[in-house]
Amino acid sequence: MSAIKIVFVCTGNTCRSPMAEVMAAQIFAEAGLVVDVSSARVSAFDGQPASRHAVSVMKDGGLCLLSHKAVTVSSDMLETAQLVLTMTGSHRAVLLSDYPAAAGKVFTLAGYVGDDANVADPFGGSVDEYRGCAAQIRKLLMLAAGKLGCAAG
Repeated sequence: MSAIKIVFVCTGNTCRSPMAEVMAAQIFAEAGLVVDVSSARVSAFDGQPASRHAVSVMKDGGLCLLSHKAVTVSSDMLETAQLVLTMTGSHRAVLLSDYPAAAGKVFTLAGYVGDDANVADPFGGSVDEYRGCAAQIRKLLMLAAGKLGCAAG
């Protein structure tokens, strides 16, 4: 069975999408899904590390973001992905504007599981805001794991 390639996308690839990437790898593996997860940004600077609060919150959950470096979403990334999950409708709109051919596989994370919420950006906020963000992402990923499991089965 080949891995499902999933890309998570947010603004700067320092908070939400890297947290989603490492949590998804764990959650999906625990659900028995074979996945290849990555994350990217639509703006900001390549090479930026994950924010200190994102690193801290993920460490509290037994996950590591210390080696993370922000990357910009690319056409190659979108072409090879089976699923692209953005943190907000604005991120989705940017991707669809720049890469219209990817329309059938680009969803907001919440939209993919039938919700219409955006994942709020904790950048610059307190560690508690990051914890809240991570909890929201985790909940959505658990629902996504169920949906992907049904689709794979």
